[in-house]
Amino acid sequence: MDKLGFDSEKYLKIQSEKIRERINMFNNKLYLEFGGKIFDDFHASRVLPGFKPDNKIKLLQQFKDDLEVIFCINAGDIKKSKIRADYGISYELELVRLVEKLKDLGISINSVVVTMYREGNDISHLEKLLKERKIKMYIHRPTDGYPDQVDLIVSEKGYGKNPYIETTKKLVVVTAPGPNSGKLGTCLSQLYHEYKRGVKAGYAKFETFPVWNLSLLDPVNIAYEASTADLKDVNMIDPFHLEAYGEYAVNYNRDISTFPILKNILMKITGKEIYKSPTDMGVNMIKQCITDPEVVRKASTDEIIRRYYNTLCDYKQQICDEDVVEQAKSLMEKLGLTVQDRDVACAANERAKKVKTNVFAIKLKNGKIVTGKESELLSCASSAFLNAIKEITGIPDKEYLLTPSVLAGISKMKEKTSYNTSYFLNLPEVLIALSICSVINPIVEKAIDEIDKLRGCDAHVTYIVDKSELNALKNLGINLTCEPKM
Repeated sequence: MDKLGFDSEKYLKIQSEKIRERINMFNNKLYLEFGGKIFDDFHASRVLPGFKPDNKIKLLQQFKDDLEVIFCINAGDIKKSKIRADYGISYELELVRLVEKLKDLGISINSVVVTMYREGNDISHLEKLLKERKIKMYIHRPTDGYPDQVDLIVSEKGYGKNPYIETTKKLVVVTAPGPNSGKLGTCLSQLYHEYKRGVKAGYAKFETFPVWNLSLLDPVNIAYEASTADLKDVNMIDPFHLEAYGEYAVNYNRDISTFPILKNILMKITGKEIYKSPTDMGVNMIKQCITDPEVVRKASTDEIIRRYYNTLCDYKQQICDEDVVEQAKSLMEKLGLTVQDRDVACAANERAKKVKTNVFAIKLKNGKIVTGKESELLSCASSAFLNAIKEITGIPDKEYLLTPSVLAGISKMKEKTSYNTSYFLNLPEVLIALSICSVINPIVEKAIDEIDKLRGCDAHVTYIVDKSELNALKNLGINLTCEPKM
Protein backbone atom coordinates (compact mmCIF):
# COMPACT_ATOMS: atom_id res chain seq x y z
CA MET A 1 0.00 0.00 0.00
CA ASP A 2 1.27 3.51 -0.86
CA LYS A 3 2.46 5.63 2.04
CA LEU A 4 0.34 8.74 2.45
CA GLY A 5 1.57 12.10 3.63
CA PHE A 6 -1.54 14.25 3.20
CA ASP A 7 -5.08 14.16 4.65
CA SER A 8 -7.57 15.04 1.90
CA GLU A 9 -10.64 14.83 4.14
CA LYS A 10 -9.17 17.33 6.60
CA TYR A 11 -8.13 19.54 3.68
CA LEU A 12 -11.65 19.75 2.24
CA LYS A 13 -13.02 20.61 5.68
CA ILE A 14 -10.59 23.33 6.75
CA GLN A 15 -10.09 24.79 3.26
CA SER A 16 -13.84 25.29 2.81
CA GLU A 17 -14.02 26.84 6.30
CA LYS A 18 -11.27 29.30 5.35
CA ILE A 19 -13.10 30.34 2.18
CA ARG A 20 -16.39 30.79 4.10
CA GLU A 21 -14.53 32.92 6.63
CA ARG A 22 -13.28 35.15 3.79
CA ILE A 23 -16.78 35.39 2.27
CA ASN A 24 -18.12 36.57 5.63
CA MET A 25 -15.30 39.11 5.90
CA PHE A 26 -16.69 40.85 2.82
CA ASN A 27 -20.40 41.00 3.61
CA ASN A 28 -21.22 37.78 1.75
CA LYS A 29 -19.80 38.74 -1.67
CA LEU A 30 -16.35 37.44 -2.63
CA TYR A 31 -14.54 37.30 -5.96
CA LEU A 32 -12.09 34.40 -5.62
CA GLU A 33 -9.27 34.25 -8.17
CA PHE A 34 -8.89 30.50 -8.61
CA GLY A 35 -5.53 29.33 -9.99
CA GLY A 36 -4.24 25.93 -11.07
CA LYS A 37 -6.22 23.00 -12.41
CA ILE A 38 -9.80 22.59 -11.25
CA PHE A 39 -9.85 18.96 -12.41
CA ASP A 40 -7.08 16.37 -12.43
CA ASP A 41 -4.46 18.16 -10.30
CA PHE A 42 -1.90 15.40 -10.73
CA HIS A 43 1.04 17.62 -9.76
CA ALA A 44 -0.48 18.14 -6.30
CA SER A 45 -1.26 14.42 -5.95
CA ARG A 46 2.34 13.52 -6.86
CA VAL A 47 4.04 15.91 -4.42
CA LEU A 48 1.44 15.43 -1.66
CA PRO A 49 0.70 11.67 -1.54
CA GLY A 50 -2.88 11.46 -0.34
CA PHE A 51 -4.02 14.63 -2.13
CA LYS A 52 -6.73 13.49 -4.52
CA PRO A 53 -6.63 14.88 -8.08
CA ASP A 54 -10.30 15.91 -7.82
CA ASN A 55 -9.98 17.73 -4.46
CA LYS A 56 -10.56 21.16 -5.99
CA ILE A 57 -13.77 20.21 -7.70
CA LYS A 58 -14.98 18.55 -4.48
CA LEU A 59 -14.16 21.80 -2.71
CA LEU A 60 -16.22 23.83 -5.16
CA GLN A 61 -19.12 21.38 -4.89
CA GLN A 62 -19.39 22.23 -1.19
CA PHE A 63 -20.35 25.77 -2.27
CA LYS A 64 -22.63 24.70 -5.13
CA ASP A 65 -25.72 26.59 -3.93
CA ASP A 66 -23.76 29.82 -3.33
CA LEU A 67 -21.33 29.64 -6.25
CA GLU A 68 -21.07 30.82 -9.84
CA VAL A 69 -18.05 30.68 -12.14
CA ILE A 70 -16.58 33.23 -14.53
CA PHE A 71 -13.99 31.88 -16.97
CA CYS A 72 -11.27 34.05 -18.49
CA ILE A 73 -9.29 33.44 -21.65
CA ASN A 74 -6.65 35.70 -23.19
CA ALA A 75 -7.55 36.74 -26.75
CA GLY A 76 -3.90 36.23 -27.70
CA ASP A 77 -4.05 32.58 -26.63
CA ILE A 78 -7.08 32.06 -28.88
CA LYS A 79 -5.22 33.65 -31.80
CA LYS A 80 -2.12 31.49 -31.24
CA SER A 81 -4.19 28.34 -30.56
CA LYS A 82 -2.09 27.90 -27.43
CA ILE A 83 -1.91 24.23 -26.41
CA ARG A 84 -2.35 22.86 -22.90
CA ALA A 85 0.54 20.40 -22.64
CA ASP A 86 -1.08 17.78 -20.40
CA TYR A 87 -4.11 17.25 -22.67
CA GLY A 88 -2.69 18.31 -26.04
CA ILE A 89 -5.71 20.52 -26.81
CA SER A 90 -6.03 24.28 -27.28
CA TYR A 91 -6.92 26.60 -24.40
CA GLU A 92 -10.11 27.41 -26.28
CA LEU A 93 -11.23 23.75 -26.33
CA GLU A 94 -9.99 23.23 -22.76
CA LEU A 95 -12.21 26.11 -21.67
CA VAL A 96 -15.23 24.51 -23.34
CA ARG A 97 -14.33 21.15 -21.74
CA LEU A 98 -14.23 22.77 -18.28
CA VAL A 99 -17.51 24.59 -18.85
CA GLU A 100 -19.26 21.36 -19.81
CA LYS A 101 -17.80 19.34 -16.93
CA LEU A 102 -18.79 21.94 -14.33
CA LYS A 103 -22.30 22.25 -15.79
CA ASP A 104 -22.66 18.46 -15.63
CA LEU A 105 -21.85 18.67 -11.91
CA GLY A 106 -24.57 21.26 -11.39
CA ILE A 107 -22.21 24.20 -10.88
CA SER A 108 -23.51 27.49 -12.26
CA ILE A 109 -21.48 29.03 -15.11
CA ASN A 110 -22.00 32.78 -15.26
CA SER A 111 -20.00 33.67 -18.35
CA VAL A 112 -16.72 33.71 -20.25
CA VAL A 113 -14.58 36.85 -20.47
CA VAL A 114 -12.21 37.28 -23.41
CA THR A 115 -9.44 39.44 -21.95
CA MET A 116 -6.80 41.66 -23.63
CA TYR A 117 -8.97 41.84 -26.74
CA ARG A 118 -7.68 43.99 -29.60
CA GLU A 119 -9.30 44.82 -32.91
CA GLY A 120 -8.52 42.06 -35.37
CA ASN A 121 -8.51 39.23 -32.80
CA ASP A 122 -10.64 36.48 -34.31
CA ILE A 123 -12.84 35.07 -31.53
CA SER A 124 -15.75 34.01 -33.77
CA HIS A 125 -15.15 30.28 -33.26
CA LEU A 126 -15.20 30.59 -29.47
CA GLU A 127 -18.28 32.83 -29.70
CA LYS A 128 -20.06 30.13 -31.70
CA LEU A 129 -19.05 27.37 -29.25
CA LEU A 130 -20.35 29.38 -26.29
CA LYS A 131 -23.55 30.40 -28.03
CA GLU A 132 -24.35 26.74 -28.72
CA ARG A 133 -23.98 26.12 -24.96
CA LYS A 134 -25.99 29.23 -24.00
CA ILE A 135 -23.00 30.78 -22.19
CA LYS A 136 -22.66 34.57 -22.17
CA MET A 137 -19.43 36.07 -23.50
CA TYR A 138 -17.95 39.42 -22.49
CA ILE A 139 -14.99 41.29 -23.96
CA HIS A 140 -12.37 43.16 -21.89
CA ARG A 141 -9.83 45.28 -23.74
CA PRO A 142 -6.43 46.28 -22.29
CA THR A 143 -6.98 48.73 -19.42
CA ASP A 144 -5.76 52.25 -20.15
CA GLY A 145 -3.00 53.41 -17.79
CA TYR A 146 -2.26 49.95 -16.38
CA PRO A 147 -0.24 49.44 -14.22
CA ASP A 148 0.98 52.84 -13.02
CA GLN A 149 -1.85 55.36 -13.49
CA VAL A 150 -4.15 54.25 -10.69
CA ASP A 151 -6.50 57.24 -11.02
CA LEU A 152 -7.04 56.37 -14.68
CA ILE A 153 -7.32 52.63 -14.07
CA VAL A 154 -9.97 53.09 -11.38
CA SER A 155 -12.20 55.36 -13.42
CA GLU A 156 -14.82 55.28 -16.13
CA LYS A 157 -11.99 55.44 -18.67
CA GLY A 158 -10.28 52.41 -17.10
CA TYR A 159 -12.25 49.57 -15.50
CA GLY A 160 -15.41 51.53 -16.21
CA LYS A 161 -15.03 50.79 -19.94
CA ASN A 162 -15.43 47.08 -19.25
CA PRO A 163 -18.97 45.70 -19.28
CA TYR A 164 -20.35 44.85 -15.85
CA ILE A 165 -20.96 41.14 -15.36
CA GLU A 166 -24.08 40.70 -13.27
CA THR A 167 -23.57 38.10 -10.53
CA THR A 168 -26.04 36.91 -7.92
CA LYS A 169 -24.17 34.42 -5.72
CA LYS A 170 -22.04 34.90 -2.56
CA LEU A 171 -18.96 33.31 -4.10
CA VAL A 172 -17.83 34.15 -7.62
CA VAL A 173 -14.93 31.95 -8.71
CA VAL A 174 -12.85 33.54 -11.47
CA THR A 175 -10.76 30.90 -13.19
CA ALA A 176 -9.13 30.03 -16.52
CA PRO A 177 -7.84 27.15 -18.66
CA GLY A 178 -4.25 28.33 -18.16
CA PRO A 179 -1.96 31.04 -16.72
CA ASN A 180 -1.88 34.72 -17.73
CA SER A 181 -5.55 34.68 -18.71
CA GLY A 182 -6.60 37.92 -17.00
CA LYS A 183 -8.22 36.52 -13.85
CA LEU A 184 -6.94 39.31 -11.59
CA GLY A 185 -7.96 42.08 -13.98
CA THR A 186 -11.45 40.60 -14.26
CA CYS A 187 -11.79 40.45 -10.46
CA LEU A 188 -10.67 44.07 -10.05
CA SER A 189 -12.94 45.27 -12.85
CA GLN A 190 -15.89 43.60 -11.14
CA LEU A 191 -14.96 45.11 -7.76
CA TYR A 192 -14.97 48.56 -9.35
CA HIS A 193 -18.44 48.04 -10.78
CA GLU A 194 -19.76 46.48 -7.53
CA TYR A 195 -18.61 49.44 -5.43
CA LYS A 196 -20.19 51.83 -7.92
CA ARG A 197 -23.44 50.00 -7.22
CA GLY A 198 -22.96 50.15 -3.45
CA VAL A 199 -21.95 46.48 -3.08
CA LYS A 200 -18.85 46.19 -0.86
CA ALA A 201 -17.57 42.97 -2.40
CA GLY A 202 -14.14 41.51 -1.67
CA TYR A 203 -11.27 39.80 -3.44
CA ALA A 204 -9.14 36.82 -2.44
CA LYS A 205 -6.80 34.38 -4.16
CA PHE A 206 -6.80 30.59 -4.16
CA GLU A 207 -3.55 28.89 -5.22
CA THR A 208 -2.34 25.47 -4.12
CA PHE A 209 1.33 26.42 -4.55
CA PRO A 210 3.63 27.81 -3.34
CA VAL A 211 2.68 26.96 0.24
CA TRP A 212 3.14 30.20 2.15
CA ASN A 213 3.91 28.67 5.56
CA LEU A 214 6.46 26.11 4.36
CA SER A 215 10.07 27.23 3.99
CA LEU A 216 11.50 28.69 0.80
CA LEU A 217 13.68 25.59 0.34
CA ASP A 218 11.00 23.06 1.22
CA PRO A 219 10.86 20.48 -1.62
CA VAL A 220 7.11 21.11 -2.04
CA ASN A 221 7.82 24.74 -2.93
CA ILE A 222 10.88 23.88 -5.03
CA ALA A 223 8.75 21.36 -6.95
CA TYR A 224 6.29 24.16 -7.73
CA GLU A 225 9.13 26.27 -9.14
CA ALA A 226 10.25 23.29 -11.23
CA SER A 227 6.74 22.90 -12.62
CA THR A 228 6.60 26.55 -13.72
CA ALA A 229 10.21 27.01 -14.88
CA ASP A 230 9.00 27.90 -18.38
CA LEU A 231 6.89 30.73 -16.90
CA LYS A 232 9.97 32.11 -15.07
CA ASP A 233 8.14 31.91 -11.73
CA VAL A 234 10.47 32.19 -8.73
CA ASN A 235 9.54 31.67 -5.09
CA MET A 236 10.54 34.51 -2.76
CA ILE A 237 10.16 35.59 0.84
CA ASP A 238 7.23 38.00 0.92
CA PRO A 239 8.86 41.29 2.08
CA PHE A 240 5.49 42.97 2.71
CA HIS A 241 4.39 40.16 5.03
CA LEU A 242 7.71 40.23 6.87
CA GLU A 243 7.48 43.98 7.39
CA ALA A 244 3.83 43.92 8.47
CA TYR A 245 3.94 40.92 10.81
CA GLY A 246 7.61 40.03 11.40
CA GLU A 247 6.75 36.62 9.95
CA TYR A 248 8.42 34.78 7.07
CA ALA A 249 6.05 33.73 4.31
CA VAL A 250 6.67 32.35 0.83
CA ASN A 251 5.06 33.80 -2.25
CA TYR A 252 6.13 34.02 -5.87
CA ASN A 253 7.72 36.83 -7.83
CA ARG A 254 4.74 37.92 -9.93
CA ASP A 255 2.42 38.36 -6.95
CA ILE A 256 5.10 40.18 -4.96
CA SER A 257 6.05 42.53 -7.80
CA THR A 258 2.44 43.46 -8.59
CA PHE A 259 1.26 43.81 -4.98
CA PRO A 260 2.00 47.56 -4.60
CA ILE A 261 -0.07 48.20 -7.73
CA LEU A 262 -2.86 45.89 -6.58
CA LYS A 263 -2.85 47.44 -3.09
CA ASN A 264 -3.23 50.93 -4.56
CA ILE A 265 -6.03 49.83 -6.89
CA LEU A 266 -7.91 48.10 -4.05
CA MET A 267 -7.44 51.19 -1.86
CA LYS A 268 -8.80 53.40 -4.64
CA ILE A 269 -11.82 51.12 -5.20
CA THR A 270 -12.68 50.39 -1.55
CA GLY A 271 -11.29 53.44 0.25
CA LYS A 272 -9.42 51.30 2.81
CA GLU A 273 -6.44 48.97 3.22
CA ILE A 274 -7.72 45.41 2.90
CA TYR A 275 -4.47 43.45 2.71
CA LYS A 276 -0.99 44.23 4.03
CA SER A 277 0.78 41.63 1.86
CA PRO A 278 0.18 39.36 -1.15
CA THR A 279 0.25 36.42 1.28
CA ASP A 280 -2.72 37.98 3.13
CA MET A 281 -4.78 37.66 -0.05
CA GLY A 282 -4.45 33.86 -0.13
CA VAL A 283 -6.56 31.20 1.55
CA ASN A 284 -4.10 28.30 1.25
CA MET A 285 -4.46 25.60 3.96
CA ILE A 286 -2.13 22.94 2.53
CA LYS A 287 0.49 22.80 5.32
CA GLN A 288 -2.10 22.08 8.02
CA CYS A 289 -3.04 18.87 6.18
CA ILE A 290 0.45 17.38 5.72
CA THR A 291 0.50 14.33 8.00
CA ASP A 292 3.94 12.87 7.17
CA PRO A 293 6.56 15.47 6.14
CA GLU A 294 9.12 12.80 5.19
CA VAL A 295 6.75 11.08 2.74
CA VAL A 296 5.93 14.47 1.20
CA ARG A 297 9.62 15.44 1.06
CA LYS A 298 10.51 12.24 -0.83
CA ALA A 299 7.59 12.64 -3.24
CA SER A 300 8.51 16.27 -3.92
CA THR A 301 12.19 15.55 -4.60
CA ASP A 302 11.13 12.78 -6.99
CA GLU A 303 8.95 15.33 -8.81
CA ILE A 304 11.82 17.84 -9.07
CA ILE A 305 14.02 15.23 -10.76
CA ARG A 306 11.19 14.22 -13.10
CA ARG A 307 10.68 17.87 -14.06
CA TYR A 308 14.40 18.24 -14.75
CA TYR A 309 14.35 15.25 -17.11
CA ASN A 310 11.24 16.64 -18.82
CA THR A 311 12.97 19.98 -19.33
CA LEU A 312 16.03 18.29 -20.85
CA CYS A 313 13.76 16.48 -23.31
CA ASP A 314 11.86 19.68 -24.14
CA TYR A 315 15.15 21.44 -24.87
CA LYS A 316 16.31 18.55 -27.05
CA GLN A 317 13.10 18.95 -29.09
CA GLN A 318 13.43 22.78 -29.11
CA ILE A 319 10.23 23.18 -27.09
CA CYS A 320 11.95 25.35 -24.48
CA ASP A 321 15.01 27.60 -24.28
CA GLU A 322 18.32 26.85 -22.57
CA ASP A 323 17.55 29.24 -19.70
CA VAL A 324 14.63 26.97 -18.68
CA VAL A 325 17.07 24.06 -18.45
CA GLU A 326 19.43 26.18 -16.34
CA GLN A 327 16.56 27.12 -14.03
CA ALA A 328 15.59 23.45 -13.59
CA LYS A 329 19.23 22.53 -12.97
CA SER A 330 19.64 25.24 -10.32
CA LEU A 331 16.57 23.92 -8.47
CA MET A 332 18.15 20.45 -8.40
CA GLU A 333 21.35 21.94 -7.00
CA LYS A 334 19.50 23.81 -4.25
CA LEU A 335 18.55 20.45 -2.72
CA GLY A 336 21.73 18.60 -3.74
CA LEU A 337 19.86 16.36 -6.17
CA THR A 338 21.30 14.62 -9.25
CA VAL A 339 19.88 12.28 -11.87
CA GLN A 340 21.64 9.45 -10.01
CA ASP A 341 18.99 9.87 -7.31
CA ARG A 342 16.42 8.45 -9.72
CA ASP A 343 17.06 4.74 -9.28
CA VAL A 344 14.69 3.65 -12.04
CA ALA A 345 16.68 5.80 -14.51
CA CYS A 346 19.96 4.26 -13.34
CA ALA A 347 18.48 0.78 -13.80
CA ALA A 348 17.29 1.53 -17.35
CA ASN A 349 20.62 3.04 -18.41
CA GLU A 350 22.71 0.25 -16.90
CA ARG A 351 20.56 -2.42 -18.56
CA ALA A 352 20.75 -0.60 -21.91
CA LYS A 353 24.57 -0.65 -21.78
CA LYS A 354 24.54 -4.41 -21.28
CA VAL A 355 22.00 -5.32 -23.96
CA LYS A 356 23.04 -2.51 -26.35
CA THR A 357 19.49 -1.50 -27.21
CA ASN A 358 16.71 0.71 -25.84
CA VAL A 359 15.40 -0.24 -22.39
CA PHE A 360 12.33 0.73 -20.39
CA ALA A 361 12.32 0.30 -16.58
CA ILE A 362 9.33 0.40 -14.20
CA LYS A 363 9.62 0.61 -10.42
CA LEU A 364 6.74 -1.30 -8.83
CA LYS A 365 5.06 -0.34 -5.56
CA ASN A 366 7.05 -2.99 -3.67
CA GLY A 367 10.30 -1.33 -4.79
CA LYS A 368 11.25 -3.94 -7.38
CA ILE A 369 12.43 -2.59 -10.75
CA VAL A 370 11.29 -4.49 -13.85
CA THR A 371 12.85 -3.81 -17.24
CA GLY A 372 12.03 -4.55 -20.86
CA LYS A 373 14.23 -4.23 -23.94
CA GLU A 374 13.38 -3.36 -27.51
CA SER A 375 13.06 -6.36 -29.86
CA GLU A 376 11.87 -7.13 -33.37
CA LEU A 377 8.44 -7.88 -31.92
CA LEU A 378 7.92 -5.35 -29.12
CA SER A 379 8.94 -1.80 -28.23
CA CYS A 380 10.83 -1.61 -24.95
CA ALA A 381 7.80 0.08 -23.30
CA SER A 382 5.56 -2.80 -24.43
CA SER A 383 8.06 -5.39 -23.20
CA ALA A 384 8.47 -3.74 -19.77
CA PHE A 385 4.72 -3.31 -19.40
CA LEU A 386 4.09 -7.02 -20.02
CA ASN A 387 6.90 -8.01 -17.64
CA ALA A 388 5.53 -5.68 -14.96
CA ILE A 389 2.00 -7.08 -15.28
CA LYS A 390 3.34 -10.62 -14.95
CA GLU A 391 5.29 -9.63 -11.84
CA ILE A 392 2.28 -7.96 -10.22
CA THR A 393 -0.12 -10.83 -10.92
CA GLY A 394 2.35 -13.65 -10.27
CA ILE A 395 2.06 -15.00 -13.81
CA PRO A 396 5.14 -17.12 -14.69
CA ASP A 397 7.59 -15.47 -17.05
CA LYS A 398 7.30 -18.32 -19.57
CA GLU A 399 3.52 -17.75 -19.86
CA TYR A 400 2.46 -15.89 -23.03
CA LEU A 401 -0.04 -13.09 -22.47
CA LEU A 402 -0.33 -12.32 -26.18
CA THR A 403 -1.50 -15.07 -28.49
CA PRO A 404 1.09 -15.58 -31.30
CA SER A 405 -1.62 -15.57 -33.98
CA VAL A 406 -2.95 -12.18 -32.78
CA LEU A 407 0.58 -10.77 -32.74
CA ALA A 408 1.28 -12.09 -36.20
CA GLY A 409 -1.90 -10.54 -37.56
CA ILE A 410 -1.13 -7.09 -36.10
CA SER A 411 2.49 -7.21 -37.26
CA LYS A 412 1.43 -8.19 -40.78
CA MET A 413 -1.03 -5.30 -40.92
CA LYS A 414 1.64 -2.88 -39.71
CA GLU A 415 4.07 -4.13 -42.32
CA LYS A 416 1.57 -3.47 -45.09
CA THR A 417 0.38 -0.06 -43.86
CA SER A 418 3.37 1.51 -42.11
CA TYR A 419 5.96 3.76 -43.73
CA ASN A 420 8.40 2.87 -40.94
CA THR A 421 11.04 0.19 -41.24
CA SER A 422 10.30 -0.95 -37.64
CA TYR A 423 7.21 -3.09 -37.28
CA PHE A 424 7.37 -3.84 -33.55
CA LEU A 425 4.23 -3.34 -31.49
CA ASN A 426 4.09 -0.16 -29.48
CA LEU A 427 2.26 0.12 -26.16
CA PRO A 428 -1.18 1.22 -27.48
CA GLU A 429 -1.13 -1.74 -29.88
CA VAL A 430 -0.17 -4.14 -27.10
CA LEU A 431 -3.05 -2.87 -24.97
CA ILE A 432 -5.45 -3.55 -27.86
CA ALA A 433 -3.91 -6.99 -28.39
CA LEU A 434 -4.33 -7.77 -24.68
CA SER A 435 -8.01 -6.85 -24.78
CA ILE A 436 -8.50 -9.21 -27.76
CA CYS A 437 -6.62 -12.06 -26.08
CA SER A 438 -8.54 -11.62 -22.80
CA VAL A 439 -11.71 -12.88 -24.51
CA ILE A 440 -10.25 -16.36 -24.89
CA ASN A 441 -7.64 -16.44 -22.11
CA PRO A 442 -8.68 -16.00 -18.43
CA ILE A 443 -5.05 -15.43 -17.43
CA VAL A 444 -4.93 -12.33 -19.65
CA GLU A 445 -8.24 -11.18 -18.19
CA LYS A 446 -6.68 -11.49 -14.72
CA ALA A 447 -3.67 -9.45 -15.90
CA ILE A 448 -5.92 -6.68 -17.23
CA ASP A 449 -7.74 -6.51 -13.89
CA GLU A 450 -4.38 -5.74 -12.22
CA ILE A 451 -3.27 -2.96 -14.60
CA ASP A 452 -4.46 -0.28 -12.20
CA LYS A 453 -1.66 -1.29 -9.81
CA LEU A 454 0.79 0.44 -12.16
CA ARG A 455 -0.83 3.83 -11.46
CA GLY A 456 1.65 6.06 -9.65
CA CYS A 457 4.66 3.87 -10.49
CA ASP A 458 7.85 5.57 -11.69
CA ALA A 459 9.39 4.60 -15.02
CA HIS A 460 12.30 5.61 -17.22
CA VAL A 461 13.17 4.95 -20.85
CA THR A 462 16.48 5.46 -22.64
CA TYR A 463 15.09 7.65 -25.43
CA ILE A 464 12.29 10.18 -26.01
CA VAL A 465 9.15 8.13 -26.61
CA ASP A 466 6.70 9.12 -29.33
CA LYS A 467 3.38 10.77 -28.58
CA SER A 468 1.25 7.62 -28.89
CA GLU A 469 3.25 5.72 -26.26
CA LEU A 470 3.52 8.79 -24.05
CA ASN A 471 -0.26 9.23 -24.04
CA ALA A 472 -0.78 5.54 -23.25
CA LEU A 473 1.63 5.77 -20.31
CA LYS A 474 -0.11 8.91 -19.02
CA ASN A 475 -3.46 7.15 -19.22
CA LEU A 476 -2.01 4.27 -17.20
CA GLY A 477 -0.89 6.82 -14.57
CA ILE A 478 2.79 5.95 -14.90
CA ASN A 479 5.25 8.74 -13.98
CA LEU A 480 7.63 8.59 -16.93
CA THR A 481 10.98 10.24 -17.54
CA CYS A 482 13.08 9.89 -20.68
CA GLU A 483 16.73 10.25 -21.53
CA PRO A 484 17.08 13.32 -23.76
CA LYS A 485 17.93 11.24 -26.83
CA MET A 486 15.93 11.07 -30.03
